[in-house]
Amino acid sequence: MTRPAVIAATDRTPRSDHVLARAAEVARRLQARLVVAHVAPPPSAETASKAQAKSKAKPAGAPGLSALGGIGRKLKSRMAAAPSLRDLDEIEAEARALDPDAVLHRLQGDPAEALASLAAQEAAVLVVLGLHRERRGLDALRLTTMERIVQALTAPVLIAVQPPERPWRVVLALTDFSPGSAASLALAARLAPEARFQALHMLTLPLGARFRPDDPACDAEITRAERARDGFLMTPGLPALDESPLMVPGNLHQLLSVRSAELDADLVCIGLNSGRDGYRLGNYARDLLRAPPIDLLIGRAG
Repeated sequence: MTRPAVIAATDRTPRSDHVLARAAEVARRLQARLVVAHVAPPPSAETASKAQAKSKAKPAGAPGLSALGGIGRKLKSRMAAAPSLRDLDEIEAEARALDPDAVLHRLQGDPAEALASLAAQEAAVLVVLGLHRERRGLDALRLTTMERIVQALTAPVLIAVQPPERPWRVVLALTDFSPGSAASLALAARLAPEARFQALHMLTLPLGARFRPDDPACDAEITRAERARDGFLMTPGLPALDESPLMVPGNLHQLLSVRSAELDADLVCIGLNSGRDGYRLGNYARDLLRAPPIDLLIGRAG
């Protein structure tokens, strides 16, 4: 039987700087193989990109960037700010230093499809990714590459934000009491068995309603949440919590910011979706994927 794997997916940019070391640490914890993956564009797209760049090359006699004034200076600045790509041989050597049995897969094609296929092939129990590359206009119009990858995978995902200088000490679970959030918290318990665990649930009120203890709508939501909480806490594999899940109304992102600062949390875990469709990203998971404040673990039921 194939030993399960932890996949470290790198795009070779500084956004992936912490992926490899964190994946190696997690693989040791789970007694899994370390598998490194990089997905390059398919040859056709790469060739087309080079041809397009060549066709836009400056013709003889055309003015250089310095002759374009402010526009030229902005272009130079952007070119200088572009991240340098790490050499794959260097990444492979680093992986072997962390785990002598580590292997590197050099893939081509669509990142979501390629990583999902590799994860199934390698029996991955976790896929570790780096930070999302922000594209302001496109991000508002369609799923990002990161979101498509997470949605395509059947394995849970860890977004490595911080350098793994120490084990996680405080884990904050954002839970809607769904099976997905339970799976995420149970996996966090395996990854950080020495950590303290806290849970936060956002009460959902009717549109436009304000939280008032004497309001029947608020009472009904609190009763519903308490029943869901009691069932959630009976899920096998959950760690012992420092206290009962905190249930409060408000904006989830503000609550996360305040609560994680209070606890000095270094890992936040969440389910793939908030109960409506276990195979599609929920809005909160999508938002956190785009700018996680700390390491982010996304679990899924089944």
